[in-house]
Amino acid sequence: MSSRNVTVPTPPLMARVDGVGQWLAPLGLRALLAWEFFEAGREKLQGENWFGDAADTFPLPFSLLGANVNWTLATWFELLGAIALLVGVGTRYAAATLFVLTVVAIHAVHWPAEWSSLAELWQGYAISNDGFGNYKLPLIYLAMLLPLMLGGAGRFSLDHLFASRRASSAPTSDLLAWGLVLSCIGATASLLLPWAGATLAVFGLALMAWPRSRATAAERLAAA
Repeated sequence: MSSRNVTVPTPPLMARVDGVGQWLAPLGLRALLAWEFFEAGREKLQGENWFGDAADTFPLPFSLLGANVNWTLATWFELLGAIALLVGVGTRYAAATLFVLTVVAIHAVHWPAEWSSLAELWQGYAISNDGFGNYKLPLIYLAMLLPLMLGGAGRFSLDHLFASRRASSAPTSDLLAWGLVLSCIGATASLLLPWAGATLAVFGLALMAWPRSRATAAERLAAA
């Protein structure tokens, strides 16, 4: 009986680079965001509460909580969220919490008090505030948090260690998943851009309802 050597083809170089990226790409985002949010939380923990001076700029429902409660929540969400990002545990939830926190901070502190056109609003995309807001840095944080919310912490994390011990399925997407993501992002964005955020949220809800409506219609046709 003869045996044959089976040669396994080597994956393309970029496919192997993708494999390395699953380890390293999210790590840089996590480390930098962890440092920034931990520093912000530590400054609040050791500093004085100045939220009372900006109490009238907090959006609902945070405007109902009071300056002391908001200060405590912001402090510990930043500290604990930074630690979670650094070690990669509960990364999606930590990133989502910090995403909402950052949007609230933009609304309360960095967003222009008044703007009548997109051109005026765009002048607030800056580090220093020259009367048009200064939301550039927190907006960059939002862009960095988004891939962690949607893609997780990557392989170099406790999340991956825990996930490797249980059965997992290949990543996929459907209308329900798209709808959930878009509705959540839209609802949060509506704090800054009410019409745009609400439109995105409604579109997301429509995508979530679409598979159910199709299934109901199919059941009615089958029963007819």
